Amino acid sequence: MQALGSFTILLFDIDGVIRDVAGSYRRALQETVAHYSGWRPDASDIDRLKAEGSWNNDWDASLELLRRRGGSVPDRDALIERFSGFYFGGDPEGDPGNWRGFIGDEPLLVEAQLFEDLSAAGIRWGFVSGAEPPSARFVLQQRLGLVDPPLIAMGDAPDKPDPTGLIRLADRLAAGERPGRIAYLGDTVADVRTVVHARLQRPDWPWCSLAVAPPHVTERAAYHEQLRQAGADHILEASRAVLPLIKDLPHA
Repeated sequence: MQALGSFTILLFDIDGVIRDVAGSYRRALQETVAHYSGWRPDASDIDRLKAEGSWNNDWDASLELLRRRGGSVPDRDALIERFSGFYFGGDPEGDPGNWRGFIGDEPLLVEAQLFEDLSAAGIRWGFVSGAEPPSARFVLQQRLGLVDPPLIAMGDAPDKPDPTGLIRLADRLAAGERPGRIAYLGDTVADVRTVVHARLQRPDWPWCSLAVAPPHVTERAAYHEQLRQAGADHILEASRAVLPLIKDLPHA
């Protein structure tokens, strides 16, 4: 068997890791549910649903909250259109300069310098996210200024916790070599379970689950424990802390 290489692959989720979506995606989810039911779920309602590990897609999470609330559930395509109206406030495939939705209210959680430092350290990086491609490209390319970043977004692979997208991008970045470590930094139980499932499908590769609580979480100790129980190997206090951690992790 070929020996493991000396390089690391570090893959990132986007929402809750690269940008704070409490005032955008989560707000769009809340407003969408309120539009159809008159009930506006709060952050704890959404967190409880997400903690189940099966509702990474916010459209499906919106539908599930409506189902559990009772009453009529809209057609999925109609709900997606309503959700996108709140989130983008314009054509998702159009000029971002014309967007007037909640996407304009997304604080960044990292700086572009992080990716320069990762590359300088010989770490190969990319993104595996359930965000819609226009939204993911907007934050990575326009706001962070990354040039053609390696990305798996919504529609490129099955939704997490299916590990297909994670494995596919790791394989692309490995480029035929064998990495010494493949780490994925996410903020939800579904992200952690994606790594757990990747280990089952590719047990020959050295997977590592890194996790961070998104900024809106106030009960951070309890949230961290949920991530640990799901299988997270390391908990970070902030996404910016990933570089010193990943440099210190021994290769498998």
